[in-house]
Order: sequence, then C-alpha cells, then structure tokens
Amino acid sequence: MIKEFRDFINKGNLVEIAVAFVMGVAFASVVTSLTADVINPVVGKILTVDDLSSWDVADIRIGAFLVAVLNFLIVALVMFFVVKAYNRVSKKAEEESTPSDEVRLLTEIRDSLQTRHL
Repeated sequence: MIKEFRDFINKGNLVEIAVAFVMGVAFASVVTSLTADVINPVVGKILTVDDLSSWDVADIRIGAFLVAVLNFLIVALVMFFVVKAYNRVSKKAEEESTPSDEVRLLTEIRDSLQTRHL
C-alpha cells in the first residue's frame, strides 16, 4: 500500500497540479495588487469615488463585489492562456512520442523474429 501511495504521489499529473496551485496562489496576489493599486484608482476617479472597493449603494458593497469579479476575470483569462499553451505543448510532445506505423510494424516483425529464434 505504501508503494502504491508513493507511485500516486510521484505521478506527473499530481506534481503538475501542485505546481500550478502554488503558482496560482502567487499569481492571485499579483492580480489583487494590480486590481487594488492600479485599476481601482483609475475606475474610482472615473466614478468619482476615492476607493472603488468602498463604493456602496444602500449599504450594499457593490465596489467590493466588482473588485472580486475583476480579480476572477483576470485570473481566469491568464489561466485560460496557460492551459491553452500547455495543451499545445503536450499535444506536440504526444505526437512526437507516438511511433509511426512503419516503426510499429518493424517492431512487430523484430519481436516476431526474436520469439522464433528462442
């Protein structure tokens, strides 16, 4: 059971997910800073509000919700491009690792000849 667990932990997909998670957390802080320090002041000036996240209407914090939506959209857009690039690279790697029909046929012939000689 320990060997199975070790194999599960060492699988490439799990490691890639862990790396992506850590990078996602780090990227989220960058997006939060971008939104809070760059975008919110600009939008606040346009809407004549000092701090967009403090903008509220009848005690409903619309600004905080807009900031959260903006953060989500930026993270989702970047993750979309990351996954798209990863899929393109992994597809190329898969195509390169797949042997051609001729190679498979020659491998079968070689294996067949080896079994006849043994």
